[in-house]
Amino acid sequence: MRMKKVSGHIAKASTEKSIRAASSRSGSVPPHINNLFNIPIDFFELLDEIAIGVLVLSLDRKIVAMNQTLKAVTGFSQKALFGVTCGYILRSNVCLHNCPALNINEESRPKCVEGNLVNRDRQLIPIRITSAPLKNINGKMVGFLETVEDISLLRNLDDTAGYAYKFNNIIGRSPKMEKIFQILPSLAQTDSSVLITGETGTGKDLVAEAIHQSSNRSKGQFVKINCGALPETLLESELFGHYKGAFTGAVENKPGRFQLAHNGTLYLTEIGDLPLSLQVKLLTFLDDKEVFPLGSVKGIAADVRIIAATNRNLEQMANHNQFRKDLLFRLNVIRLQLPPLRDRQGDIRLLLDHFLNTLATQLGKNKPAFSRKTLKSLMSYNYPGNVRELRNIVEYALNICRDRQIKREHLPSYLLDADPVGVDAFAQEPPSRLTSNTEDSGFIRPKPHQDWADIEKQMIIEALVKTGGRKNKAAVSLGWARSTLWRKMKQYGIR
Repeated sequence: MRMKKVSGHIAKASTEKSIRAASSRSGSVPPHINNLFNIPIDFFELLDEIAIGVLVLSLDRKIVAMNQTLKAVTGFSQKALFGVTCGYILRSNVCLHNCPALNINEESRPKCVEGNLVNRDRQLIPIRITSAPLKNINGKMVGFLETVEDISLLRNLDDTAGYAYKFNNIIGRSPKMEKIFQILPSLAQTDSSVLITGETGTGKDLVAEAIHQSSNRSKGQFVKINCGALPETLLESELFGHYKGAFTGAVENKPGRFQLAHNGTLYLTEIGDLPLSLQVKLLTFLDDKEVFPLGSVKGIAADVRIIAATNRNLEQMANHNQFRKDLLFRLNVIRLQLPPLRDRQGDIRLLLDHFLNTLATQLGKNKPAFSRKTLKSLMSYNYPGNVRELRNIVEYALNICRDRQIKREHLPSYLLDADPVGVDAFAQEPPSRLTSNTEDSGFIRPKPHQDWADIEKQMIIEALVKTGGRKNKAAVSLGWARSTLWRKMKQYGIR
């Protein structure tokens, strides 16, 4: 009896070891797994074509296969999957208390439960898990087949129902926003490339996600990548993927963001920071709908819709040979120009109330009211950082306020020191020279013909001067991550 038990453990350990070893090779299902389950190999190859997450589990609920859609949701790579208990990858509250696979046998019907999943980026995603018995061609139960569906859009339906002036998570009732709300639904139903432009903080990310969620691709993945956040070599691998041995450190095959976004949408934010060499590869994809991973001589088809966004003037960059004109023409099929908050009459008060309600709930605080003087200050401010800045102001005030009313002293100090600035102060025209006008509070007051990009550039220069050129300390003084400071220095040409 003891010998049988020991040999059983050895066999089990050997199987798990071989599964892990196979996972470090290619992205396909290892042949011995196919033999073990006696399931046609075509079945596993079809999984990547399904637009919702699919998981194949053994009888002891260990992962045998997972399609690209679910890998994109969880954020885990191929290396982490095979032979691992599914709960360690899904990290769902369902796994702890209500796993649908626990009470399934050969005669059971599929079971469906709803819960949440925590992905590798620590984002909480509402999901619906459906589990069914998996049988081989002889009718014997060999494991479980589970689908994992992202139901974020369904969870948001109740929230949107109460707003006549809301599209997805975008709020506004000004004439300019109403025009955008009118065209978004029809725009979402096309597969044309979209270019979203506008100042920083105007909500380009929200619009891109709203287009995806309202499209026929909503069951596919919405994959986002910041083109200015990574060095060129890493960015190429992230976008297009690589094969094992393509470069030093490439120890396994890695699918790129294009492959992860198959049947979904790829959102390229800060497209103006995309290096010229990668602009050529992006142009090739837009023409042929194929990606070429590093180390590959064969293209991989990817059914992906491209949405790009920038706060930079791409036409001007193209005239200075900093951005390819032919790529601009391909991306500029549908153009959405988002208005700055100062041009959205009536939206400031609406957004103030919205963020007050939302953030008070998130922070677990009683909802205070704005005093009359506070509202006057907030309504007269021009928000060079747009909606993002307004939200940050409300969050700051809620954390500081201990009263039933948010008073002026609960606002950030730069608002108290700043006089209301006219609209002309934010005209999109570059200043003739940088001017220094820093108050004791650290707020840089805008000058006429100075936009937010100029103000931000001035803030960086003054932070570097104050810290003696030490970038780490300058980033801390600005409240940014080190990588954010480096990216913005590159954007503004600061050496």
